[in-house]
Amino acid sequence: MLDSARVARRDLRSAPLLAAARGEVPAHLPVWFMRQAGRSLPEYRALRASTGIGMLQCCLTPDLACEITLQPVRRHGVDAAVLYSDIVVPLYIAGVGVDIVPGTGPVVAEPVRTMADVDRIPRLHAEQVAPVADAIGLLLRELGNTPLIGFAGAPFTLASYLVEGGPSRNHERTKALMRSAPEVWHALMGRLAETTEVFLRAQIDAGVDAVQLFDSWAGALSERDYRAYAQPHSAKVLTGLADAGVPRIHFGVGTGEMLGAMAEAGADVVGVDWRIPLDEAARRLGYAHAVQGNLDPAVLFADWASIEAETRRIVEEGHRAPGHIFNLGHGVLPSTDPDVLTRLVDLVHGLQP
Repeated sequence: MLDSARVARRDLRSAPLLAAARGEVPAHLPVWFMRQAGRSLPEYRALRASTGIGMLQCCLTPDLACEITLQPVRRHGVDAAVLYSDIVVPLYIAGVGVDIVPGTGPVVAEPVRTMADVDRIPRLHAEQVAPVADAIGLLLRELGNTPLIGFAGAPFTLASYLVEGGPSRNHERTKALMRSAPEVWHALMGRLAETTEVFLRAQIDAGVDAVQLFDSWAGALSERDYRAYAQPHSAKVLTGLADAGVPRIHFGVGTGEMLGAMAEAGADVVGVDWRIPLDEAARRLGYAHAVQGNLDPAVLFADWASIEAETRRIVEEGHRAPGHIFNLGHGVLPSTDPDVLTRLVDLVHGLQP
């Protein structure tokens, strides 16, 4: 693992993404895409076919993770690279029995339902993050002035996979555990917050320039339940990184009703999905936080005139926030035409920040 004391952080203060995250006016409107590295790119599919190894092993093979992370930067000219990884990577490297099953997603061998189950979850130690840190080291030598975003899954989303045993539409076991055994729930969330903070801290120490905390399933909660059962644990992660000096982006799907609560957890930038306009998101955030988003990924399958109209609308609405990082409202869909993404980057870069 790289010795964090020897990692010289790049001086990227003028990078548009980092300027926008600080609420400053960037040289141009920055844009990157969630899930830009991976399945929508033919070069990624070719690489995966040639190696024949699973996604988790790709994430933990530094040269492969580096190459996959760089592919969309080369192709699209985006304003940030996002580390090729998965939200279950910290669980996997800590020793939790989890795998990513093609066509299904993360599947947990032994779901967590009791305090004894929580006690069996291994703790993550910084030295176990060595393969990820090594990939970051390789990337820093290749990216030039392009910022690198590290990321992790938020405790609630990780907990939902662990409790349900895999993806869930209704999160019924998760919500039942929250209410029926709150002591088990909070013990689980506390353990996951600790794991997530260790994982993100290791990425920061290795040199990433910003971090994003994904709470993919937080939108399944009411705002009241989010504040009671999820926010304190996300806050432990985000506030625990406050001294790191890098922007902290917090994103969830279907979280329009809880944007204020998500910001209060310690975010510098709040990601917004496509369900509410950015000017309304800025209002709900008290005009105090930069925003990220929020083109519906499905719009990329429409004609170019429609894509351009939606993009211009979003950029105009984003002017109401102190800063705006253009992105999709969720990840790039697998069958998205990469040429459309490249054309979209060019459009965004030509609009007034």
